[in-house]
Amino acid sequence: MTQLSPAQKPVDKSLYGGTSSRRITVRDIAAAKERGEKWPMLTAYDAMTASVFDEAGIPVLLVGDSMGNCHLGYESTVPVTMDEITLLSAAVVRGTKRALVVGDLPFGSYQEGPVQALRNATRLVKEAGVGAVKLEGGERSAHQVELLVSAGIPVMAHVGLTPQSVNAFGGYPVQGRGEEAAQQLLRDAKAVQSAGAFAVVLEAVPAELAAEVTRSLHIPTVGIGAGLDCDAQVLVWTDMAGMTAGRMPKFVKKYLEMRELLGGAAKAFAEDVVGGTFPAEEHTFH
Repeated sequence: MTQLSPAQKPVDKSLYGGTSSRRITVRDIAAAKERGEKWPMLTAYDAMTASVFDEAGIPVLLVGDSMGNCHLGYESTVPVTMDEITLLSAAVVRGTKRALVVGDLPFGSYQEGPVQALRNATRLVKEAGVGAVKLEGGERSAHQVELLVSAGIPVMAHVGLTPQSVNAFGGYPVQGRGEEAAQQLLRDAKAVQSAGAFAVVLEAVPAELAAEVTRSLHIPTVGIGAGLDCDAQVLVWTDMAGMTAGRMPKFVKKYLEMRELLGGAAKAFAEDVVGGTFPAEEHTFH
């Protein structure tokens, strides 16, 4: 049997587990929707963590304004600034080779209108090197999405529970319950699709409604607390890995108890120092 050279072997174009080493693009995302392929997305906020996820094959990394809660010590995402998003997005880009890096537009960086959105999205693309940006809002953000896309900046939209609106929502309630709310959410999703978004995040949405939205759109839906029928799923990595303290949202599944493991390592180090067993001879220069 004739052996194919590496150059002759077909490239697996799957988003997760694919063999292509180039950057994932929005065209790859669209092709995955056509194939019916589900794919994972995680948040990342630094080069080292991003490199781990990139090596694990995660095809899309979101530098989310969730950094406010889990990385910067804020009580919500609202205080996060463009400077912070830009700095950490650049770090994630430097730490990755294959993943599509999506940078969040934080609260106050696009609400004034399309021109403000374009200015700040351009900064993320030029200074941080992201491949796409994300912004919250459906019909109310459609004009921003349209201008960004027309300027050549891919946009991931975000509807349902939009954390930047925490003060208006009075918390983080499930969205889309009831006929009127469900129809509004569907209109929001269709509005950002019509405006040119390449994907839309559905957060804290009843599974049945998320399934209906997914069937109604030709762009992929990314679920977080939106049931199994979305095209993709995303989690905040500190939630996924068990780093976040306190009560978790219902939609979070912890795949590791990293907070416990890291705390145990810190205690073991401290005990070695206090007990005079670190550094040992093998850690010492002469």
